[in-house]
Amino acid sequence: MKRKVTLKQIAKELDVSISTVSKSLRNSLEIGEETRLKVQAFAKFYNYKPNNIALSLKNKKTKTIGIIIPEIVHHFFSTVINGIEQVANEFGYSVIICLSDDSFEKEVRNMEMLANGSIDGFIMSLSKETQLKGDFHHITEVINQGMPVIMFDRVTNEILCDKVIIDDKYAAYEAVQSLIDKGKKKIALVTTVDYVSVGKLRTDGYTKALLDNNIPFDDNLIIKIENIDTCEIIIGKLLEDKAIDAVFAVNELFAVTCIKTANKIGLTVPQDFAVIAFTDGIISKYSTPTITTVSQNGLKMGNKAAKMLIDRLELEETEEENYTTEVIETYLIERESTN
Repeated sequence: MKRKVTLKQIAKELDVSISTVSKSLRNSLEIGEETRLKVQAFAKFYNYKPNNIALSLKNKKTKTIGIIIPEIVHHFFSTVINGIEQVANEFGYSVIICLSDDSFEKEVRNMEMLANGSIDGFIMSLSKETQLKGDFHHITEVINQGMPVIMFDRVTNEILCDKVIIDDKYAAYEAVQSLIDKGKKKIALVTTVDYVSVGKLRTDGYTKALLDNNIPFDDNLIIKIENIDTCEIIIGKLLEDKAIDAVFAVNELFAVTCIKTANKIGLTVPQDFAVIAFTDGIISKYSTPTITTVSQNGLKMGNKAAKMLIDRLELEETEEENYTTEVIETYLIERESTN
């Protein structure tokens, strides 16, 4: 049985560009007859069939970027979209935004829909279910057909592409260290399930900060929330059962739920325990008390992701796959929840 080949593999085998292969298979007169026949013969021998997920490759330029995000409820994703739009508009690109709702199936459907000729490239953050399954075939197919993909925030090392991230582990470490510097020793962690990449990294930073300060690690002080609908119940149990003096939450929704739940059971923040969260969105700024946060700088992350994608789309084609990972700086914004 002959191996299945992609446009990229054909190009490599014949020492031509992906664009040349694509045009040859469409019998474009832009390509010399000898090259066209050679490419077509090779493709026929290996029974090459174009993948439906990326049929639009090189056929036309839409000047449109496809964005796939897991959810819109978090302020962070809204700011990333704003950052993408700023740069896209500057370079004459439009954007189409799709939500995966943290569903693998919906993420795949979105990708198939956008890759039918609607867009030139993708900027995306992986859904929870995609990370749980560890199935990235839809992204691999798009990249193998030559369509650029930029990942941000929730990424995977299993896919070779450009990425824009923060140093989640270091940022979490610094946040927890700031609590320790204020004399906090019984610090709870409210995080996501481990298969969400950013949650796992932030948990690692939390753990390292405790161990570096000789504070005993207590697994009972870590709660992992999969469904936001059950968040309040789980946090309530933590606050009632454990005499904690601080909470480190991996997002501001978890943090504000801690404050709300504390009020219901007669505790107050920061008098009874301090709270730090990630994101620095509207909730953190207008909560009572206001919440100390790690700023993820979503606007800058979106700017960078859009510029990386547009560079891929507009710079001269190269056969070298020199992918880069850009790390956006973070910083702690002190507010009332830790004072």
